[in-house]
Amino acid sequence: MAVPRRFDRRPPERDNTRINERIRVKEVRLIGDDGSQVGVLPIEEALKYAQERDLDLVEVAGDARPPVCRVLDYSKYKYEQAQKAKSAKKHQTQITIREIKLRPKIATHDYDTKKGHVVRFLKHADKVKVTIMFRGREREHPERGRDLLMKLADEVQELGTIEQHPLQEGRNMTMVLGPTKEAVKQHADDVAKHEEESKKAKRERKAAEAAAHDERVAAMRAEEEAEADGEKATASAETDAS
Repeated sequence: MAVPRRFDRRPPERDNTRINERIRVKEVRLIGDDGSQVGVLPIEEALKYAQERDLDLVEVAGDARPPVCRVLDYSKYKYEQAQKAKSAKKHQTQITIREIKLRPKIATHDYDTKKGHVVRFLKHADKVKVTIMFRGREREHPERGRDLLMKLADEVQELGTIEQHPLQEGRNMTMVLGPTKEAVKQHADDVAKHEEESKKAKRERKAAEAAAHDERVAAMRAEEEAEADGEKATASAETDAS
């Protein structure tokens, strides 16, 4: 049975920017296409000013009195704004908080394993929330949990710093570690290096595919030329025999 296709029924995003005839006020403060202050003009003259330059009249400050409009190529302006937003989003730092849970009487092997996870998270520039879980009478000795958290923070201090000191809430005590500037920079360098290596591998793969294609084309041409030479030789022999 075929699965019915789901359509996105959300309405398309509407551009609410007022341009050209959508600007319905009596007068505007006009900025020319070169950035100069043209002055306050009736809307008809402002539209004519933009049309004479084959550009658009775009409202950039609608709350001003009178509204401020600028003469520019709106399609080009929208494209540049979209590219800027895309670039800003690409370089935006995304903060991820990981969580590690420990017991006050954790075994050495388990502690080392948990610490390894903390080190890995910090190297990836993630924050780490470390939680000590108390049970029963363990709550009577919160200092054991605090000592364990501070021990962990001391052992990973080259990669992380304490952003929230040990804080007890009910049966749990938590501490938050954040990556150091050096760890964040190293992670960014590693990501950039990985991306560059991926691009290099992609370029090399395309070059290899292009070379293989050229070899196939050359082989086909050589085969065609050989067949043509054979046909010529056969025709010549038949001519001599006759």
